[in-house]
Amino acid sequence: MNNKFYTCKYDRPFKEVMLNKNNEDLLKWYMEDILKVKIESIEINTIEMESRNIHVRRKYADVILNTDVGKIEIEVNACNENYVKPRNMSYLCNIYSNHTLIGSDYSEDVPIIQINFSYGLKDKEKIREYKIQDDSRKEYVKNFTIYEINMEYYKEIWDNGNEEEIEKNKYYIMLDLEEKDLKKISKKDRMVEKYMEDIVKVNSNPEFQAFMTYEEDQEKIYNSRMRAATEKGLKAGLEQGLQQGLEQGLEQGLEQGKRENSIEIAKKMKEKGIDIQSIVDCTKLSKEEIEKL
Repeated sequence: MNNKFYTCKYDRPFKEVMLNKNNEDLLKWYMEDILKVKIESIEINTIEMESRNIHVRRKYADVILNTDVGKIEIEVNACNENYVKPRNMSYLCNIYSNHTLIGSDYSEDVPIIQINFSYGLKDKEKIREYKIQDDSRKEYVKNFTIYEINMEYYKEIWDNGNEEEIEKNKYYIMLDLEEKDLKKISKKDRMVEKYMEDIVKVNSNPEFQAFMTYEEDQEKIYNSRMRAATEKGLKAGLEQGLQQGLEQGLEQGLEQGKRENSIEIAKKMKEKGIDIQSIVDCTKLSKEEIEKL
C-alpha cells in the first residue's frame, strides 16, 4: 500500500523537518523574512506543555526559538476552523507564563512572538500583524506580537504557474508541495534540496505514517464534534428565538387589537354626542386622538 505524502502544511512534518539542524538556515531565513530583522543567534527548543483544561489537546507549542530578537513560537494551521485562533492564543499565553516569567516578576522586556503558517484563509493579504491594543491603538501588552502568514496567497502563485513569481516565493510555496513538484523548483538551490531530502525521509518512516493516520482520524472526530455542538447550539438558539418571536408577536397583536377596538368605541360615542372627557375616561385614548376622529 502506498503511503500518503504529508507536506509541511501539517504540524508534525513541519516540526520533524524544521527541528533538524540540517534546516536551521532555512528556519532562520523564514524568521528574518517575516520579522524584517537580522537574527544573529537561534536556538531551537521543543516544548510540550500540559493543558489545565481537560477539553484542550495536551500539546501546546510546536517550536520555540530562543533568538537575540526574542522568543518565537511557530504554529502551523492546516485549516481555518473557528477554534484555531483561540487555541493559538492559549499557546502564546502559556509560553509567556511558563518561559518568560519563571522566577521573576512579570516583565515586557522579552518580546514574545508567534508566527502562524495558516492555510484556508479567505482574504488576500499575504501577512497580517496583530497586537493586543485598545481602540486608540495603545498597546496593552507591549511584547506580544502575532504574525499570520496567508499560505493560500502562495498556493495561488503556484497554481498560476508564473515561473518568476514562483522562484521569488519558492521557500513558502514548497511547504505544501509533494516530491515531484519539489524537484521542479529545486534548481540546485541547496536549501530546497535539503528540505526535500528531509521531508521525503520523514514520510518514508512507518511510525510517522501511523502517527499521521491517527492524528487525521482524531482531527476528523474533533472537528465533527465541534460542528455538531455548533449546530446544536444554533438550533437551540433558533428555536428559542422563534418562541420568543411568537410570544412577542401575539402580545403586540393583542395590544393592536385592543387599540383598534378602543378607536371604534370612541367613534360611536363621539357620534352620539358624548363629551370628550367621558370618551377619554372610557377608552384610555388621548384627547388629541379622539378630536381627530
